[in-house]
Amino acid sequence: MTKTEKQNITSRAKRAGLSAGEYMRRAAAGFEPDADNEALEAMIQEMNAATDRAEQALDAALDSIDASNKRIAAMEAKAARRHGVG
Repeated sequence: MTKTEKQNITSRAKRAGLSAGEYMRRAAAGFEPDADNEALEAMIQEMNAATDRAEQALDAALDSIDASNKRIAAMEAKAARRHGVG
């Protein structure tokens, strides 16, 4: 452990009202690498799926806006021709 790491742990323990040893015991007791990794992997997968859905929704919205802009441009051009403008 580096001096900085020890200072950080000591500081965190003090803020929690614990000794550094008790802080480390509690931290170690709550650490389950397999469960933590599995939970993290599940969150990453869900985030990727949500990102994919958001990208699809944005693409659909942009396509809709593009189609709407084309319809508006066609209506404006038609109106301009009727009024002899352009």
